[in-house]
Amino acid sequence: MAAALLYEEWAKRNPYWEKRYEESVIKKFTDYGKGESSFKEGRGKLFGAGYEIIIIAFFIGLYYNQRKKLIADSTKRKSLGQPIQYWGNHDSGKDRKAYPKIRDYMFIALVAKSDIDFIALDKDEINLRKAVDILMDTMEEYINWGLDFIEDKVLSDSSYFYAPTAFLDVFLGFDANMADEDETTEPEEL
Repeated sequence: MAAALLYEEWAKRNPYWEKRYEESVIKKFTDYGKGESSFKEGRGKLFGAGYEIIIIAFFIGLYYNQRKKLIADSTKRKSLGQPIQYWGNHDSGKDRKAYPKIRDYMFIALVAKSDIDFIALDKDEINLRKAVDILMDTMEEYINWGLDFIEDKVLSDSSYFYAPTAFLDVFLGFDANMADEDETTEPEEL
């Protein structure tokens, strides 16, 4: 089974997220549902397209290695309506450049973090759709945890993410937490 085919099928999909995050996170930080606009800064929006905060949420979940299953009720889930293959394809705004490689990084992370039997896939013991479903479940769980993380920060301090380096600080905080853990771990005696 060619990895390219798996990538292509994954990129045609659109991850789901819980509707409860629509107002508290998605619309708070993006122009989701409004189309491309040059006025997002004037409305306090940090991101243009809704998928940008979804990407951030994914990487927060991934970096913290935390996943949260989506709510079982499918009527309480939503997708952005734009397949992954189109995320970050266009320059937008005067200082934004296209970032199509981010999809590659997300896919590679998902392959590494998902429990897919690639030998069974290659032997057609599991089909391509099942493998993509596994990737999507993993992706949605990371996104869901990341959205929950962002919402918690916003609920505790509504202006938290409006600091110039707030999202960067989230990721740098992860590195600091890992360094602290490494420093406190005693090496095993031989």
